[in-house]
Amino acid sequence: MQLQQNISLKPYNTFGIDETAEYFIALHNTSDLEELTAFNKEKHILGGGSNILLTRAIQGLVVLNQLKGIQIEKENAEHVWLKVNAGEVWHDFVMHAVSNGWAGIENLALIPGTVGAAPIQNIGAYGIDAKETIESVEGWHWLDKTFIRFSNDECKFGYRDSIFKHGLKDKVFVTSVTFRLNKRAAYHTGYGAVEQELERMGVQELSIQAIAQAVIHIRNSKLPDPKQIGNAGSFFKNPTIPIVQFEALKKAYADVPSYPAADGMIKVPAGWLVEQCGWKGYRKGDAGVHAKQALVLVNYSDATGSDVWNLSEEILHSVNNKFGIELEREVQLW
Repeated sequence: MQLQQNISLKPYNTFGIDETAEYFIALHNTSDLEELTAFNKEKHILGGGSNILLTRAIQGLVVLNQLKGIQIEKENAEHVWLKVNAGEVWHDFVMHAVSNGWAGIENLALIPGTVGAAPIQNIGAYGIDAKETIESVEGWHWLDKTFIRFSNDECKFGYRDSIFKHGLKDKVFVTSVTFRLNKRAAYHTGYGAVEQELERMGVQELSIQAIAQAVIHIRNSKLPDPKQIGNAGSFFKNPTIPIVQFEALKKAYADVPSYPAADGMIKVPAGWLVEQCGWKGYRKGDAGVHAKQALVLVNYSDATGSDVWNLSEEILHSVNNKFGIELEREVQLW
């Protein structure tokens, strides 16, 4: 392992924020974790840097997760179980599964970041959440200095949430995730614009390959490429509100989009709420709201993390004042 000091994190976060790490190391082997544990500094785990907002220099050690590898643990006539190391690029894993005909994550194509973030954030898109395919998660416990395996239930998954963001935050470093994928696909095309995109593509016979391609087309048309303009994808979670509140909202805004959620709640797209408040395309200095998707905050060039954070604060207050709905940030503050 090569320990570095005072390293710029600009290349390692998709917002392109230029903050430094006091110490920095790239981890390629789990065998180095015990030695790393002995380094007496606060540790921050960095994957693809696609869901963080840096607002300060990071004291302690930033560990870049570079654990690679995908292997079949077992399979039967219906399913295949894949153990995927946490440093694998998520989209690469999705396309690996799709190319092998293993179904279940095709709707999650082109989500940025690494596999290790999938259980932490319970990533999701177009009607599918990662928790539906995760069998178990393995991680290194910093204090106990041992590997621990968590079943799906033990992960306590919620909407963009898990135990790794709360009770085990900063205590467990996710090293691998085991997924159970299907050899027979159950297609999910009714959420968002997937069905319309498949029609536009002229798809005659539905397949996981076609669904993945449709999702890629949709995401490319809506979301800016972080290589061209700094962003972390969806900045806010879609809020869920009681049906009584939704019915009142629908009386005032007949075209409000919605989706059913658990326990009789209704999910309303955060991007729609932000757009209705007039933020779409807004720019203040180098921080702004993307012109094609109001859910995405961007760094046009040299915005600081505080610039982006302060803009998000204004948006939160604006949506709450107009709709009485409290948005929650999806992006994690560093």
